[in-house]
Amino acid sequence: MDLFGPNKPPATDEEVRASALQFVRKLSGTTRPAKANEAAFHQAVEDITHAAHHLLAALVSHGPPRDRETEAAKAKARSAKRFNNAAA
Repeated sequence: MDLFGPNKPPATDEEVRASALQFVRKLSGTTRPAKANEAAFHQAVEDITHAAHHLLAALVSHGPPRDRETEAAKAKARSAKRFNNAAA
C-alpha cells in the first residue's frame, strides 16, 4: 500500500526544505555560512531535501493514512485532558 494514497504526504515541500535547512544549520553549527562555505551549505540543503523526498516516496504503510486535521484534534484533546487533570 502506498503511504499517502490519494491523501497529502505527511510534509509539504516547504516543510521538507525547512527541515533540511534546520538540519544543515544544526550540523554545521551556523545559521549563516561564511561566503567561502555558502555554496557547500546551500548544496547540502538541496541534497538533503532531495533525499527526504526520495524517502517519503519510498515509504509504505499497511495502516490507513492519517489526516492532519484529525491528528491535530486528537493531540489537542489529549493535551486538554492531561492539563485539566494536572490542574485538579
